[in-house]
Amino acid sequence: MTTAERTTIGSPANGLLVYDTTLSSFFYYDTPTTSWVKINGGKDGRVNYKLLRPDNFTIALATELSNGGGSRYLLNANTLYEVNGTLNLTIPIELNNAYIIGLDSGDDKIIKASGDLFIGATGGSIRVLTLQAGGNVFNLTGNGSQSLILRDCIVQNSGNVGTISSFGLVFISIVNYVSNTNGIIYNNIGRLLLSNTAWFSNNSGKYETLTGTFNLVTKQGGFSEVTGTNIGFDVASNPIITGDAVVESTVFTGALTTGKYINGYNPAIYTGYNFNNNWSVMCPGIITEGDFQATGTTFIDPTSNQGAIPAPNQTTTAIRLFLSANQSSNLFRTTSISNRITYTGKKGRIFQVNCALSYDGGSSLLNSTDYVFFIMKVPATGPNEPQNQTQSIVDTANGNVQNFTVQGSVTLNTGDSVELWYQKASSNSQGFRIRTFSMTIK
Repeated sequence: MTTAERTTIGSPANGLLVYDTTLSSFFYYDTPTTSWVKINGGKDGRVNYKLLRPDNFTIALATELSNGGGSRYLLNANTLYEVNGTLNLTIPIELNNAYIIGLDSGDDKIIKASGDLFIGATGGSIRVLTLQAGGNVFNLTGNGSQSLILRDCIVQNSGNVGTISSFGLVFISIVNYVSNTNGIIYNNIGRLLLSNTAWFSNNSGKYETLTGTFNLVTKQGGFSEVTGTNIGFDVASNPIITGDAVVESTVFTGALTTGKYINGYNPAIYTGYNFNNNWSVMCPGIITEGDFQATGTTFIDPTSNQGAIPAPNQTTTAIRLFLSANQSSNLFRTTSISNRITYTGKKGRIFQVNCALSYDGGSSLLNSTDYVFFIMKVPATGPNEPQNQTQSIVDTANGNVQNFTVQGSVTLNTGDSVELWYQKASSNSQGFRIRTFSMTIK
């Protein structure tokens, strides 16, 4: 009967069952609540949904196999495929922007004993599954706009985790990698997000490799147990970062022989460091890198002959201190020439500048001359900026060697430099000779 007919039944018996032709559903009458209760049927289930079990997946995916030309399962876009149990495939899958999920990654598995598991040029979403392939788990090359999401999964016992190339977004979160012969290569990814991934020591080869060009890279949390000859994170092909890259709070650990936690940029941008200026790195087990760690020292050998420095003619004239045979040390995101340190990091920050020097003047007390020493900021563009808050005043009295410091905080942007300058502060004109000099920014 129709809905109108059903709802006009007088005093229906408790449990009366009626098929409603208007709503295409069964209803039964519930006397305690004096209401009709709908009995959900197949038509009430999810749309764009398929349940895949070991005993039915070949039938359930018959259309997808046909759409893939018989050589692959071409999934239906925007369709949810739920895996219940272990699917042993002989044919690879192209995601085609579909969703594949399990409810228990320890029990819900997709296994392909030989060859590649996921292939093609499209992305999609894979969640709560165990994945295993004799070849590559992933062999994907997109068009630069595709997205791939892999969450809450186990990737195990595979020949290669594989290659993901030319995707707009790759987001991998809470994934355990176990007993894989080789790791994964990310190539030309717009935004790469790796969150809380776990690489166990029974993996081998290079765990994660970056090649090509990336806009953003974030690797956060998780751990990499790297042992023997293995490599945890490989950037030796010098990937280009057009935006920013961050590796943070990932634990790198394990007993190495010839392997490396990080196979860094080659050649190294800075001695003893792994990355370039586009990276910010702060993880247990590897050296911290970032603009905040930028530092550098320039100095002279105390045995070098610096020669006498004459006094300026006027007290209004500031002069850059000239030093010969300068040396440098501990340069990280900085460069150095004589009496100058240049910041080469990516983002501006406040530096503490410390300069220690000694000099001697003449022996005549009558000709003693006062000098003001100060830090000069030399911007990458624009006029010099004297840092008056750093001034130190000394004199040339009695000819003895005198020691003093010049220090203060200076804001530097990329390409800005600091130098030590001096200016005569009295009418006498006695010169001086630098004996030692060291300037550090940090």
